[in-house]
Amino acid sequence: MTWEITKDFELSRRGDCVVAVCATKGLADLSQEFRDLCRNDNATIIAELSTENLTETIRGKGSHDLSLTHPTEIVGRKSTFASDRTIMVLADKAACDLNRELVHMLTSPNTKLRVRLIAETQACSSG
Repeated sequence: MTWEITKDFELSRRGDCVVAVCATKGLADLSQEFRDLCRNDNATIIAELSTENLTETIRGKGSHDLSLTHPTEIVGRKSTFASDRTIMVLADKAACDLNRELVHMLTSPNTKLRVRLIAETQACSSG
């Protein structure tokens, strides 16, 4: 119940959650400021996956358990499990939940996927 983006060039047959290969960044490549935001239990993490024609949005939560240190992979999880590959927990979508047209497009080596990652926290107001 995950989705994954990897810098690796190939998939194994077990890679049924991999959305994209040949990524330019893994978690360790993201800015320290961004990774600090993701480690906030109150953060909302958003992954926007866009091709030329389609955009899919995945929302999840940050967690103090995230290390965000994997050099080649970015994984979103529907569960609360955190590893060095995890960017979000309690995601609202896994790879199997993505738009089938987008998934079909991503099977072509000519399709380019743009991934936009957003981390935000809500400011608390006192009344």
